[in-house]
Amino acid sequence: MYYDLLTKIKNAQAVKKESIKIPYTNMDFAIAEILAKHKFVEEVFKKGRMPKRVLDIKLKYQNGQGKILGIKLLSKPSRKLFAGYKDIKPVRQGYGLLVLSTPKGIMDGKNAKKEKVGGQLLFEIW
Repeated sequence: MYYDLLTKIKNAQAVKKESIKIPYTNMDFAIAEILAKHKFVEEVFKKGRMPKRVLDIKLKYQNGQGKILGIKLLSKPSRKLFAGYKDIKPVRQGYGLLVLSTPKGIMDGKNAKKEKVGGQLLFEIW
């Protein structure tokens, strides 16, 4: 799941790894693309064929420190949080990113608000 992806990225940045490889899922790929689009990671590649397909994620650093400073998981398997588009607020005064799962796919908070679609809140990252 996506929380395993986020934890692996954060831990790899803590020990200054250049890239990581994780098993491929559609949801993880969509989340990794959003992180790459918002420059939390450098690049995301799909490698291999099914059933051994993997995601190769190249990590990004700024001043010798990982680009990801913190992660807050909002929805958990035991408790799912939902929000309408009117309830979506900026994360860390606009310096963070909210990711949610909508009927139109995985989106960041800004695009979901623009398209007027709500959904399940997944996590905040800054």
